[in-house]
Amino acid sequence: MITLLIILVTAVVSILAFRNVRLMNDLILWPPALSRSREYYRLVSYGLVHADGSHLFFNMFTLFFFGRVMEGFYNAHMGPLGFVTFYIGGLVVSILPSYLKNKNNVSYRSLGASGAVSAVLFAFILMAPWTRILVFVIPMPAILYAVLYVAYSIVMERRGGDNVNHSAHLWGGAYGIAVTLLIDPSVFGDFIAQISQPTFR
Repeated sequence: MITLLIILVTAVVSILAFRNVRLMNDLILWPPALSRSREYYRLVSYGLVHADGSHLFFNMFTLFFFGRVMEGFYNAHMGPLGFVTFYIGGLVVSILPSYLKNKNNVSYRSLGASGAVSAVLFAFILMAPWTRILVFVIPMPAILYAVLYVAYSIVMERRGGDNVNHSAHLWGGAYGIAVTLLIDPSVFGDFIAQISQPTFR
C-alpha cells in the first residue's frame, strides 16, 4: 500500500505540475533556492515532479514492480514507515552530489524520482540477482541489467549533454545497496550464495 501511495502522490503532483509552471518551479531542485532561501524541502520535492509523461511512467512503472517487493523488507526491519524512510533517503542521498557540484550554478535544475527508484531497484537486485526482468521487452537476469546499467550511467555521466542526471542513478543504486546491507548484513551472504549458483528464472 505504501508503494501505491507514493506512486499516486507522485503521479498527481507531476501531472498538476505539467500544467502549472509555478508549482513546477516551487518543487524542482534549483540550488540557489536552497542556499539563498533555505528551501531544503526541495531535496525531496524534486522527486515529485517529472519532465514529461514518459519520464513519470517509466519511474512509476519500475517502482510499482520492485517497490511492492522491497516494501515488506524495509517495513519488517525498520518499522511501519521503513519503506517511506528508505525512499525519501534515496531521494536525498542520490541528489546531494549533484547539488554540491552545482550549488552555485543558477541555471542548474533537476527533477524526477529516478535516484530513489534506482535505490529500490538495486536493493531488489542485491536480494534476487538472477530474477528475470524485461528491459525493453528483452529478458535478462537482474544482475546483468545492473552491470549494464552502471556501465551505461558512468559513460553517459562523463559524456553529458543529454539532460539526464546519471549521477543520481548511480548514487541512488549505491545507497540502496548500502542501506540494505546495513540493516541486514546477512543479505550479503545470501547474495554471494545466489551468484555462485546461476538460475535464470
